[in-house]
Amino acid sequence: MRGWRWLPNPVLSVLLAVLWLLLNNTLSFAHLLLGAFLGWGIALLCRPLLMPVPKVAKPLALLRFALMVGSDIVIANLHVAKLVIGPRTQLRPAFIEVPMRLQDEFMLSLLTSIISLTPGTVSASLSSDRSVLLVHALDAPDPQQLVAEIQRRYEAPLLEIFQCSRP
Repeated sequence: MRGWRWLPNPVLSVLLAVLWLLLNNTLSFAHLLLGAFLGWGIALLCRPLLMPVPKVAKPLALLRFALMVGSDIVIANLHVAKLVIGPRTQLRPAFIEVPMRLQDEFMLSLLTSIISLTPGTVSASLSSDRSVLLVHALDAPDPQQLVAEIQRRYEAPLLEIFQCSRP
């Protein structure tokens, strides 16, 4: 399906068309046609901006990973709320350098998004050689433990789930 020049990304086209129909709350022929046209046109125009997604080697592991990330986000929300309500003297913010084994552009984007979506941490910068990710943590009593946790909970599963070359 990737080789289709006239329909560069069928999944994105369908998702955009469905989103158009949901936003308009109608299934009229005109909106079906316009949604299909917008889905096709936007996907075609965005083709140069989309990065290739590595093949998923373990779909069940991807589902478990998504559930774990979701629960981590909920738990981090509660932890950050507790920190914000409590005394500021207990906060130990820090910039932490996390060595990266990931080299794939998509997986690095996914990892930095997960870190930034988790309250209390933000991906600040990636070195030009993609070997070190700079992360800001709102509360990091033990920076090395946070590095190990990011590598164990997020980086290692991504390497396991997606098929791509490892350094």
